[in-house]
Amino acid sequence: MRKTLFATAALALVAAVPAHAQFTAAPEFELPKADLIVEDATIYTPGGWATSMAISHGAIIAIGDAQAVEAHRGASTQTLDLDGKLVIPGLHDMHVHPSGGGLAQFRCMVPQGSNAQQSLDFIAGCVAKAPPGEWIDGGGYQNDSFGNTPPTKELLDRVSPNNPVLLRDISGHSAWANSMALRIAGVNANTPDPEGGIIERAAGGEPTGILRESASGLVSVHVPAPSEERLRAALKWALDDMLSYGITAFDDAGVFRATAEAYASLADAGELKQRARGCLWGSDEELVAQRMLYARDRFSPSCVKLVLDGVPTDGHTAAMVDPYQPMHGAHEVDSIRERGLLLIQQDQLNEQVARLDRDGLTVKFHAAGDGAVRAGLNAIEHARQQNGVGGALHNVGHNSFVQMEDLQRGARIGAAFEFSPYIWYTSPIIADIRKAVGEERMKRWIPIKDALDAGALVVPGSDWNVVPTVNPWIAIETLVTRQVPGGGGEVLGAQERITLEQAIDVFTRQSARQMNFDHATGTLEQGKLADFIVLDRNIFTIPITDVHNTQVVMTYIDGEKVFDSAAK
Repeated sequence: MRKTLFATAALALVAAVPAHAQFTAAPEFELPKADLIVEDATIYTPGGWATSMAISHGAIIAIGDAQAVEAHRGASTQTLDLDGKLVIPGLHDMHVHPSGGGLAQFRCMVPQGSNAQQSLDFIAGCVAKAPPGEWIDGGGYQNDSFGNTPPTKELLDRVSPNNPVLLRDISGHSAWANSMALRIAGVNANTPDPEGGIIERAAGGEPTGILRESASGLVSVHVPAPSEERLRAALKWALDDMLSYGITAFDDAGVFRATAEAYASLADAGELKQRARGCLWGSDEELVAQRMLYARDRFSPSCVKLVLDGVPTDGHTAAMVDPYQPMHGAHEVDSIRERGLLLIQQDQLNEQVARLDRDGLTVKFHAAGDGAVRAGLNAIEHARQQNGVGGALHNVGHNSFVQMEDLQRGARIGAAFEFSPYIWYTSPIIADIRKAVGEERMKRWIPIKDALDAGALVVPGSDWNVVPTVNPWIAIETLVTRQVPGGGGEVLGAQERITLEQAIDVFTRQSARQMNFDHATGTLEQGKLADFIVLDRNIFTIPITDVHNTQVVMTYIDGEKVFDSAAK
């Protein structure tokens, strides 16, 4: 009955409007006045270069030359004269761990590139500052730096006999514990390997101190968690650091309950400026079920993180299509790692992804090996078959190695490939990877050009604080050069070089698309939100090898200035 009355009323309303009025142009209205006009700028837009931009209530209402914005100037309009400086859309980081980056300021983080003795000396310095019995946690050590004598618990015992120690390696997928830490956790020769993890052992089964993947959790559960106050302060520090590099939107690629609470708390206090999407750990089903408890205007807990494999380093834990290089002095347990570890079986993964897809959630996979990438794509394809095409653009993350046919398939089924261009030569992890997979596969290390050529959606992720900095300008330059910042030395995977314009597109428009927010951000156009950054140099006219030196002068989100280098 209600539907019939509504339809009758609607028809009556239409009938009351003169026929000619229904098909004529909309009546004129007064042009909105700008809160801010950006002028004398070099603005990068999809339609070419602009010099001026008018912003009202956080939205771009006009963009073009000075004449295009003049009608929007009002008595209270502020102006920002940039003296020709370059303006581009805000950047995205689609795989970052901000709380980890902030907490690293309080932890024992071995400087990357340290050799074995330097690492041990640094750890000894951390121990000297701590009272006996206090946990020493941190990471950053490089297995390859120890040469043919891998790190052991005995080496840590010498520098820390009275403090339990647990350090993550440079990849974050292996951990190094001393005897005291193992004793507290009850890990000994009789402890079985947990599902999805490996306890490295010496003769007789005695743990060496190296714990792979989930095995590190046997010890890490005993490390005291940071207080709410420290976690919130660490997250705020990291978010401010990211703003200074021009990062206006990001995916937090591993949100625990405490982290979700910290985001909500910062948002409630008006201190969360970026557009953040939280990828909740899929292993915490209760957190996923209660996700909207933490949702705020700038924090969307609409993503779920699933870890499919490890890393293609000395531990051989990334799932690969083809076998790894033979391991020298391999133990019997290494036979199960000929092609790495797939941590979620395909049938289980298919069911889980289809369910999350039905719930409208975006899935972010950790998939470093091409075998794990394939498993993730299989699950996405299964979800499309079950639920139909459309909705969330599920994100296969890292993609250190991907089979060409899987790049093409990913484009067909609407998957996004998130690459990690910050993990670059001569990053210390490269030597481990090269040794594990062989030279031939390194030619297509991080195959971003192949993905773009296949028509796939491509986005970048720093994986900070696995890498020492969240600085996107390093990644943008090296995507083009495939060399160390500043150029020179080896070109790693020359065939995967892309253009600067493609690199910027990946960091802006394509990332906004993957966040399902490209209707509002990702490019600077009339009708979109004013998320933009001002740079100290024109990256399109300088030598590409200078791009990594780029400094952000100002960062704006919704037309609000959220970072100013002059105020630092």
